[in-house]
Order: sequence, then structure tokens, then C-alpha cells
Amino acid sequence: MSVSMKDLDPAFRGSGQKDGLEIWRIENFKPIPAPASSYGKFFMGDSYIILKTTALKNGSLRHDIHYWIGKDTSQDEAGTAAILTVELDAALGGRAVQYREIQGNETEKFLSYFRPCIMPQPGGVASGFNHVEVNEQDYKTHLYVCHGKHVVHVNEVPFARSSLNHDDIFILDTKSKIFQFSGSNSSIQERAKALEVVQYIKDTFHEGKCEIASVEDGRMMADAEAGEFWGFFGGFAPLPRRAPAEGNEKHDETAFKLLCFDQGKLEPVDCQSLAHELLETNKCYFLDCGAELYVWMGRITSLMERKGASEAAEKLLSDSNRTRTHIIKVIEGFETVTFKSKFKEWPQTPELKLSSEDGRGKVAALLKRQGLNVKGLMKAAPTQEEPQSYIDSTGNLQVWRVNDKDKVQLSPSDQSKFYTGDCYIFQYTYPGDDKEECLIGTWFGKKSIEEDRVIAVSLASKMVESAKFQAVQARFYEGKEPIQFFVIFQSFQVFKFWIQEIYR
Repeated sequence: MSVSMKDLDPAFRGSGQKDGLEIWRIENFKPIPAPASSYGKFFMGDSYIILKTTALKNGSLRHDIHYWIGKDTSQDEAGTAAILTVELDAALGGRAVQYREIQGNETEKFLSYFRPCIMPQPGGVASGFNHVEVNEQDYKTHLYVCHGKHVVHVNEVPFARSSLNHDDIFILDTKSKIFQFSGSNSSIQERAKALEVVQYIKDTFHEGKCEIASVEDGRMMADAEAGEFWGFFGGFAPLPRRAPAEGNEKHDETAFKLLCFDQGKLEPVDCQSLAHELLETNKCYFLDCGAELYVWMGRITSLMERKGASEAAEKLLSDSNRTRTHIIKVIEGFETVTFKSKFKEWPQTPELKLSSEDGRGKVAALLKRQGLNVKGLMKAAPTQEEPQSYIDSTGNLQVWRVNDKDKVQLSPSDQSKFYTGDCYIFQYTYPGDDKEECLIGTWFGKKSIEEDRVIAVSLASKMVESAKFQAVQARFYEGKEPIQFFVIFQSFQVFKFWIQEIYR
């Protein structure tokens, strides 16, 4: 997927470079970075994009992208969030897994980022307010249900006796006291997690100035706090045994439907079983498993095709009113284990115990697929194409400008500022699978002269020779840079005059 930086929103430039969270809120169909102090505070009328960057032991970075949709957000805003996650993935090199998170039905992976829980609030950017000022005299009583042993799912339920049951834990939030009601069938771990939520509510909505009470399921009126709790529901009465709940959406866990998205059209694929060979690298596919809808994107599909597939997935669920189905987007070569398990057979990826010549061949093959002029390819191409390699964004960059018949090294503050009339050489080293990889590139501005281009190639070739031919050499042209180039140059700028003019 060759992508120009002009196709990517500027808000995503420089993102995903260190371990941690980054969050953007969709405002007027644009991603606006949220301040770190607001992380975990979501409004029901908004949509958000959340990037989780994880530093791995080998020094590389893994990215997971989530887009969260509040229950009161508009369909257009939700669609914008879905499309922008594709852009963010492209800005990161095109290998992140993308998850759709619906308010009240978030994945445990997403909830694990926010401790102890998330509790979306009414309002949003479209309503003109971001914070609800609550008058203590008008404080509204809320009833929440909590469940989960590792991460806590917290959802508001109607303030009524019929909402209570023996299996879950409930939190009754009143003006002066917070009650934790523990169902008789709830576990110790769930009760401990719910207590963390109670403390969070106290600190967040009561400024730490209210009482906390614990009520056990089945405790009689003789207990003062239990009596006070049941008083909010008109007095104590035994709770009926609840019949097994049936969700609004029923899914056959073994059923699947494979659809092909190609050139804006969505067509079913006729197959009796799932085989890896059905997936073509120049197309996108939907694997509809009921509870999850996987969007598989071939690695040579364009950014526009991936955006179109993302829009089509949102429309598919919206048209069928499947509000609780998760969308998970995966890129060819970076599929999740769960996705692969849906197929009858999935080719094993060979372990990457490569010789230096093999390593050069993989990186060079990646750049050649981007349409670049590449030197240093393997003499014999492999009979079966390997999964796409990627250039990591955590390496070391050195940049030189061609000046006369020599090269002049640029300072770190200037090495992403190029002039359209000049030629540049850069060396980028980054952690590989089992050794350090090296790329030596030449960049030609549109107004650069042929003499400088020849000198740049000659100087770069000497650098490759000095590196004992263990580096890949590639040429880049202004306006035709692939996404890997922008992964290396995070804040790349091109100026329309050039160095020679300054001295005239």
C-alpha cells in the first residue's frame, strides 16, 4: 500500500513512537488530540480513536487501534472514526489490528487500558458541553451493574427492583451514600473489582465526600444499611430466580459468511469451508462470524480501498441493526491468532532464522513492491512470497545533503526538512527479527539536477560498499514516497526553494 503523507490527517503525525496510550476525539469530523488528563473520560455523544502502543522485548513497537462509539453519537461521526482508524494504521506502517468498540459492549482488551473502569457521561462536543456540573440538591440517583473478574464492565440499568439479580454486583449511587449490593452468586474477585469502582465513583462524582455501604444479597431488614438500601426500592422483598438471559442477537458460533469487497462492491464468496487460498492480496474480505465481523485487508490494497471497506462494514451492521457485533480489522501478514483459527488450514510462517543475504532480500523485496528502484535483491527470488516485512519506526536516522561532489550531514532538528531542488542521502538502522537491519536511501527533489542525482547514487553506493553490502539501497522521488518513508521521517517537510538559491 503506497500512501502519500498528504492523504493522512496531520493529527496522526508522530504518533505511536513510545509505549502508552494516545486518544483523539472526533470533532467536526476531525481527530483532535485529547489531553492526557481526560483519558478514560468518554461522552455518550462522541466518538473516539484510541491508540495503544506496546514496547516489546526486542525493542520494536506493537500497535492496537480502537475506535469507541458512544450510544448517542451520530452515524456520520461514527463512520468518520472508522475511516480515520485506517489512516492512523497507514501512518504507523499498515500493520495494526483495529477494533470497533460500542458503548456498553467494549472488549476486555479495551477496558484493560482504563482502571478501574470507564463510565461514559451524557453530552459531547456537538451538545456544546464536555462536563456536567451537578448541583448536590438535584443529584440524580443511578443504578449500575458490574461484572467481570479481570476487567470490570460497568453499565447503567433502570433504577428499579427488577434490575437486581443474584448473579451480578450492583452499585446504587445516591446523593449522600454509595451502596454496593453483592449478588449471592457473585465471586470474591468480582466484589473486589466492584469496590474499586465504588471508590472511583466517590472520588470522581462526589469529590470524596460521601459514605460507602456494603449490602449482602439476602441480608434481612435488621441490618441498618441493608434496610436503607431496600428503602430506595420500596422495602425488602426476595428477588426471583432469573431465567437464562437471551440476547437480542443470536449467533451460530459455527456459521460463517465470507464476502469479497472489491472496487466498491460487496459480493458473497461461494465456499463450503474457509481456506486461506480464497483471500486475494489485492482485495478486502469480510468474514462474518455473527458476534464478530472481521475485515481482512490485502497488503497491496490502496488506502482508499481500505477506507471503502471500513465504511461498508459499518453500513452492513447498521442496516441489519446489529448493535453488539464487534468489527476487527486485520492486515494481511499480521492476522490475529483468533482470525487464523477460523480457517481450515493456515500456512505456517517460517521461523525467521535468516542469513544476512536473506534479510537484505526481505527488506529489498518490500521496497520493490512499493515500486522503488532497489539494489541489493537476492539473486534467486523465493518460490513462495514471505509475509510482508515492515520497517520499524524506532531506529536510528542519519541524513546528508548532496553538496557539490560531497555530502554534508544534517543536524537532528533539520534532517526531516528537505528542499525540492536538492538531493539527499539517508541511513536508517532499526531492530530486525534477529539482527539490526540497515536501509540506505537517496531522495531526489523534483527540481534537483541530474548531476546531483548521479553523485547521490554514487555516494550511497560507496556507503553500501563500506557496510560490506549488508545494507539495502533504495531511491525515493519527491511526491512518490511510500508509507515506509514517512514511518522513518515522522515530521517530513518539503520546501519549494532550495539551498543553492539562498547563497545567490
